[in-house]
Amino acid sequence: MRAYAIEIEDLSFAYDDTEVLRDVNLKLEQGEFLGIIGPNGGGKTTLLKLMLGLLKPDKGSVRILGQSPREVRHRMGYVPQDLSFNLGFPISAMDVALMGRIGRSPLGRKYGQEDRDKVARLLEEMGMWEHRSAPIGKLSVGQRQRVFIARALAAEPDILFLDEPTASVDPDFQTDLYDFFHELNRSVTIVIITHDIGVVSSHMKSIACVNQYLIFHEGGKITQEMIDMAYQCPVDLIAHGVPHRVLPVHKEE
Repeated sequence: MRAYAIEIEDLSFAYDDTEVLRDVNLKLEQGEFLGIIGPNGGGKTTLLKLMLGLLKPDKGSVRILGQSPREVRHRMGYVPQDLSFNLGFPISAMDVALMGRIGRSPLGRKYGQEDRDKVARLLEEMGMWEHRSAPIGKLSVGQRQRVFIARALAAEPDILFLDEPTASVDPDFQTDLYDFFHELNRSVTIVIITHDIGVVSSHMKSIACVNQYLIFHEGGKITQEMIDMAYQCPVDLIAHGVPHRVLPVHKEE
């Protein structure tokens, strides 16, 4: 029996005296496409960082592909929401994307043609090939986001974690990007934090709603329980041009 992609048991975490996550449990099969939704401050990004091994649980455990996050760090790709970067550093978009190949090469070896070909294909798919020589600091926020997605994919991860990957990209590219993720999911487990509930309902195989606690639902269906937990009242889901589910109309008491 192969290991779960993600296995979380009785996890709790606090910043100082403020509890952010409590008694979280999750078992995610390999090959899943998980959308994480929930309110700002509900603990979504913190949960992602615990999965990545960037934070340690106060209680409970996290296992990725049957091991601790640190043991399989080379098998994970990550695109953070905050693309903090020294914008004055003289490095090109191509060089940033190539950084994703570091873990695929022996220590000290220069990038080979295979590395460059892989990154070139990814930049092309991200619509950034024509900007490959541009300094990363001269690109727009959305363009930098595309380069960092290419960097994460260049590592050829078994699991890809993304925190609001479409927050700064134009609407047309958002559609193309989710189509790309759909194809990528044939070989890679994907976990995405998003506020775009219409996209979650259309593209993803399973959903986790996080608001200190976690509710998990297989099948990509957003339930009334999730919406009530996250937003404390019923919500109409409106999606333009994509399939969507509409929940009951909110009636004021």
